[in-house]
Amino acid sequence: MRRFLVFLLILAALGAGALWYFSVPDIARADLEKKYASPLTHFVTLADGTRADWRERGPQGAPTLILLHGSNASLLTWEPWSKALSDRFHVVSVDLPGHGLTGAVPNGDYTQEGMAKFVGEFADKLGLKTFALAGNSMGGGVAARFAEENAARVTRLILVDAGGLPFKPTGGTPLAFRLARMPVVNRILLHVTPRALVVEGLNKAIVHKEIITDAMTDSYWDFARMDGTRAATLARFQENPDTYVRDHTTALKMPVLILWGQEDALIPVAIAHDWKKAIPGAKLIVYPKTGHIPMEEVADQSAADVRAFLNGK
Repeated sequence: MRRFLVFLLILAALGAGALWYFSVPDIARADLEKKYASPLTHFVTLADGTRADWRERGPQGAPTLILLHGSNASLLTWEPWSKALSDRFHVVSVDLPGHGLTGAVPNGDYTQEGMAKFVGEFADKLGLKTFALAGNSMGGGVAARFAEENAARVTRLILVDAGGLPFKPTGGTPLAFRLARMPVVNRILLHVTPRALVVEGLNKAIVHKEIITDAMTDSYWDFARMDGTRAATLARFQENPDTYVRDHTTALKMPVLILWGQEDALIPVAIAHDWKKAIPGAKLIVYPKTGHIPMEEVADQSAADVRAFLNGK
């Protein structure tokens, strides 16, 4: 028994030593703002004290398109669309709570419901009464929920490899996502966030490997380690599955465009067809040899398809 206790103590000491050795500190928000803010960057403070990071391009009087990114991503994922569409549209991208330069929020609400509420408060702050809305992955589920709850405000809805409908996770789920859902083990992620986890996740999500650059990888890694973001991420992954979007798809009576990567390993293309069945009249476009983020993997083609959709074609 004594030898066993000694063994446990040694094991614990080794574990603590490894945690200390591999741990990486948080990055101050101010430092990341210096690195990633651009002349297009704006910050707006909402009623609860949330300081939301957002960018805009295009004519102020043009129809507005708001873009919502996916889990662990940021508004940077929308740069190809923002640049391509801003000649005719007022394009707004925003970092959702717990992401990008918005980061952790005072109310600690990282649920789908809370994020949909955030979108409404953000749009109100900008004076946007009606707008087209697009979302990728987690952001797609948020976009769908906002549209279901505020149908009169959403002129057109674009779902890009969108969450919101139930599906069985496949082997394509990134290791970081799986670890974040493991009780006890996930606490390690508050201190240990290897760049290798980001590399693995991007490689599983993206089929067009040529778009994976050091700058892209660094942005995901940097934002993941901003003050408060790791705790916010763990809180988000502990939320119970929400069936609201699935249960209210009949509220989506506005024109809907569904875009999907044929080889999406995170949310399989079968879910795209589930969305189409759930929303009568929705248009579906599937991109061959494409993964989870078509707006970056097939940027020109997907932006052209969105342009046609926004123009009513």
